[in-house]
Amino acid sequence: MINKEEQLFDLLKKNIMPDLKKCEDKKSRYDCYSEKHSIDIELKCRRTHYDDLLIERDKYEALVLRSKQKNTTPIYINSTPVGVWSFKINDIPMPIWENKYMPYTTDFSDNESIIKQVGYYSTSLGKNLTKLLK
Repeated sequence: MINKEEQLFDLLKKNIMPDLKKCEDKKSRYDCYSEKHSIDIELKCRRTHYDDLLIERDKYEALVLRSKQKNTTPIYINSTPVGVWSFKINDIPMPIWENKYMPYTTDFSDNESIIKQVGYYSTSLGKNLTKLLK
């Protein structure tokens, strides 16, 4: 099971995109990119598997905006205990957004609940990368 985005990044770099680079700005709204493949990637690791995987609207919009500015393809990659799915954001319908109370952060001390706009991608819309990452 992939527990951390760092692990997911390392597996992607080792098995799929050797040129993958981490975003240097820690406040960036995307996690990594590949110049060779002209893609920007948001990574997310979930501790529980859901058939519909959550994406925050602000991260979605930042990724789409950057892709328009840099002429890249925005990709959302999500791991769960069951597998890893990749979503080419421009090739699938935009999620239906809803407001949801969620922790401000998941793994840090600031876990006060706030309202976030979120949407969901069905795993059926993504490409299952699990076998490529073994």
